[in-house]
Amino acid sequence: MPWTSLPPALTPLLVPHLPAVSEELLAGVRLDVPVYARPMEGVFGDSIRRGVEVALTRFLQLPGTQQPALMGDARRVYEGLGRGEVREGRPMDALFAAYRSGARTTLRSFSRVAMDAGFEASVLIALAESVFAYIEELSAASAEGYAQEQSERAGERDRRLDALADLLVRGHAAEDTVRAAAAAAGWPVPERVVVVVLAADRRVGLRSRLGDRALLASRPGDVLAVVPEPATPSGRRDLGRTLTGRGAVIGPARPWHAAADSLRLAVRARDLLQPRDPGGEAPLWVAEHLAELVLGGEPSVVEDLAARRLAPLAELRPAQRERLGATLLSWLAHHGQRAAMAEELGVHEQTVGYRVNQLREVFGEDLRDPQVRFELELVLRAGHR
Repeated sequence: MPWTSLPPALTPLLVPHLPAVSEELLAGVRLDVPVYARPMEGVFGDSIRRGVEVALTRFLQLPGTQQPALMGDARRVYEGLGRGEVREGRPMDALFAAYRSGARTTLRSFSRVAMDAGFEASVLIALAESVFAYIEELSAASAEGYAQEQSERAGERDRRLDALADLLVRGHAAEDTVRAAAAAAGWPVPERVVVVVLAADRRVGLRSRLGDRALLASRPGDVLAVVPEPATPSGRRDLGRTLTGRGAVIGPARPWHAAADSLRLAVRARDLLQPRDPGGEAPLWVAEHLAELVLGGEPSVVEDLAARRLAPLAELRPAQRERLGATLLSWLAHHGQRAAMAEELGVHEQTVGYRVNQLREVFGEDLRDPQVRFELELVLRAGHR
């Protein structure tokens, strides 16, 4: 600490000059740092004047001692100035520039008084070293306060974002309530959203991967993400890549006030369709499986329909029933085009022809009835054979 070599006699010599040095310092800061070029009034003026007063008073307590630059309340003053810069929405550059400006003014004024009092050049050198070492300590305290304020604000914003996500996925919240919560969290409300459902153990790193526009919420066993609808093919691809390998189910897009419906359908699709192993698979987009959701809405009704329409296959062996069921679904889907059916089933066209003849024998004239064909396709797509 360079001030240990300063003569204690400097303190009583310099104290009477503090008021004048303070005013000179403030004038210099307003001139050198444009963002501070405003009247020293209100909270802003009080905090700056308090900072200057504490800085100069504390500095003059240090000559000839081994005390740290700042302790207790004094340190909190400069941490507070750093916090204030966060609240003003400024980087630390302006405050650091103000400290440097203040250091130059202080050194110039104190050196002039010391020279007039007859102190040697070695004292002036030590004074300069002490002033700039002291300013470094002030800067460090302010930087710490700045970082603390940023961290606390980030934590508070995360809490507000999580609360907003909970409002959206629960549904039934008044529009004014949601918009007020979104404004408080700094989250622009999109026109439409999708809700993503993942297992709770997939939350790690999810917020950073999805970005600031995603909201996260939790429910027993699950983590939910509310994401603005990816309205372009590239946006859809990006979201898919982000969620690959996480066993994610992406609900259909809905207006933001109907996010709960996107969640409901995502959960329904997960329960009904049993997404593939998450080890490396792409997410399941519910919008691509709406027919399966419809069919799964009343499973007992579909079972009754399957029992009725697939009754002609009931007497066949299981393997034969499965084979003919797959052929029938392909025949219905491709309107009897054998080339497309052969490619889908992985068999020769002659084999397709043989199986279709079997189907005609089993089902007879029913295959000519449009209503029967429609009902057959429904139950086959629902997985019945």
